[in-house]
Amino acid sequence: MCRHLAYLGPPVPLSRLLFEPAHSLSHQSWAPRDMRGGGTINADGFGVGWYAADGPVRYRRATPLWSDPDLPGLAASVTAGGVLAAVRSATAGMPVTAPAAAPFAEGRWLFSHNGVVAGWPGSVEKLAADLPTTDLLTLDAPTDAALLWALVRHRLRRGSGLGEAAAGTVAEVAAAAPGSRLNLLVTDGTTIVASTAGHALSALVTPDSVLISSEPLDDNPSWQPIPDRTVLVATPGAVRRIPLGET
Repeated sequence: MCRHLAYLGPPVPLSRLLFEPAHSLSHQSWAPRDMRGGGTINADGFGVGWYAADGPVRYRRATPLWSDPDLPGLAASVTAGGVLAAVRSATAGMPVTAPAAAPFAEGRWLFSHNGVVAGWPGSVEKLAADLPTTDLLTLDAPTDAALLWALVRHRLRRGSGLGEAAAGTVAEVAAAAPGSRLNLLVTDGTTIVASTAGHALSALVTPDSVLISSEPLDDNPSWQPIPDRTVLVATPGAVRRIPLGET
């Protein structure tokens, strides 16, 4: 599957998340420790989104993160207080293109999915039919992750909060496609919401920051493993855990 992370706190170089730690996102792309449900490496693209003064900026490619010659220099020179990044292991039959890589975005929202929708695409045909036709025609890519983003975004546009939108989408997709793995990650630059449904997730909280990641980036004993079927609502210095179904 994939690996992803989100950070909120004092501005840090992107390299602090992508390259410098012993088990950074770059390291996870070729040597993950906890790829539940299959997959060995995450070489089918990557993306980084960060919050600049005017809103989110994205850098996405269809190649392995470790193969991009420009990214280390970019990551060392760009600092941000809000980041969402992901490396991709594409589900068989889904395209390997830059637009298929997270983060997906609209306005201040950034989104990523780690997992797979079981029975794709037939299992979620009815859910897709409830979306505006324009949303379906303008999906970033014909993938389960892009559709999940469209479902979450539709709820956000109608006024749902981040936690409600993510948890509601997980619940309806899990009901329509049992056996799906639905670790979602969404942020607006002030709050991070993450779900655990079939994949690993950990959180590192300090008094002024929060880092949510598929796998710990280092051996800091303060990393907290998040139980399955949980929704996290995180802000710098605080994480609230809500069992799925209670949001």
